[in-house]
Parts: sequence; C-alpha cells; structure tokens
Amino acid sequence: MNNTTTPKSNQMPVGSVQCENTSLNLLKANDFVAKAIRERLKDICVINICSSPGSGKTTLMQETGKLLGKKLHIAVLVGDPETERDAVRMREVGINALQIVTGGMCHIEAQMILQALDHINLENVDLLFIENVGNLVCPAAFDLGEDFRVTLLASTEGDDKPKKYPRMFLTSELMLVSKADLLPYVPFSVEAVSTDAREVNPNLEVISVSSLKGEGMETWCSWLMDKVEAKKAQKNRT
Repeated sequence: MNNTTTPKSNQMPVGSVQCENTSLNLLKANDFVAKAIRERLKDICVINICSSPGSGKTTLMQETGKLLGKKLHIAVLVGDPETERDAVRMREVGINALQIVTGGMCHIEAQMILQALDHINLENVDLLFIENVGNLVCPAAFDLGEDFRVTLLASTEGDDKPKKYPRMFLTSELMLVSKADLLPYVPFSVEAVSTDAREVNPNLEVISVSSLKGEGMETWCSWLMDKVEAKKAQKNRT
C-alpha cells in the first residue's frame, strides 16, 4: 500500500529532489514592491543608473547636479556593498543623498528602495537618481520602480559588453558611453558598441559623455529635462 501523499505527477526517482524556482519567486516579490514604489513616487522622475564598477557613475551624478542643480530639485539613493563614500561625494556638491549599504549584495532590490524612502526627504524633488551597485549582471533583473534605466559603459571597458551582458542593455532606455575623452587612446568603437547594443535593443538611445571634460553633458542634461517635463505633464493630465 502506498502511503505517500505526493501526487504521482510529482514523484521523483530515489535519490533526487525537485526544487522550487526560488529565484523566480524572488523576482515576482520584487516586482510587487516595485509597483508600490512606482505609485509612491508617481510625481517624481526616477532614473536607475547601472554600470560596471569604476565606469564613472558617481562623477556623472556630481557633474549633473552642478549643471542642473538650479533648474531641478535632485536627490540620489546610492547603492554600495559597504561605505558611505559616494553619498558623501554627492553632498559635497549640494545634492541630497542617502547611502544604501547592501551588506555585500551585488545589486539593489526594490525592498531596499522602499525602506530608504522613509529616510530621505523627497519633498519638492523633481528627479531621483538611484545609483545602483557596480555590476552588469544582477541589477538587470531587479525592477526598482524606476521610470527609466540608464547604463553607463566606459570607454576603458571595451566595446564588447552589450553582447556579453545583453539583459542589462535590453532593459535600458539609454546607454551612456562614459569617459569619452579617452576614446582617442583606447581600442573602443562607439559605432561598434552602438550597433551591438541596438541589435540587443533596437530602441536604445546612445550618448557619449565625458563628465570631467563636459563632452556630451549638455545632451545628457537635455535628455533628463525632457523626461522630467514629461513626468510633470503626465501628472497634470491626471
């Protein structure tokens, strides 16, 4: 007599176990929280900034704050496995910033953003940047309630990344080729990387920037202003 309560369709050979896809469940839970964030921040344009470590995210945020600080109220949530250094750098140029210390995790999850929102003043904020942990893999899978995802790709990294890490570029609206002032000195083709990236995501926009030299920053800031204005227009329609 078979006393097992396991359905026959789920019975496995001796010595094996059927595992539930916990990653899928985690992402479903994350999406639920991201939806709550999107509703809570419905009047703020939220930009998720992603890249490899050292691509220039923090410097880009600093220079963007300098250029747009008199036009927009900007805040930044900064993700790092440890330390508060990047948030300090933001505050040094007058940007309202809060560090999210992930405790070794290689990405920010939506629940971290939801918790952080209770500890940062977003009154009158027009534009909220989320500076993600430096990584082209894990952050791609986690919706943080953002309106747009922007991926930086530094000229010093090589131009083969879109095909190696396609999900990041597939889920982004804009690719910034950073450290453009170094292009004459490194084997990096903006044309080649743009072609590869648009084969992954035909709708991807591309802008080359140098945060330190100012190249492309006006175009980048205009892109941001357009997104903020569109968000305000959406608010007025509702």
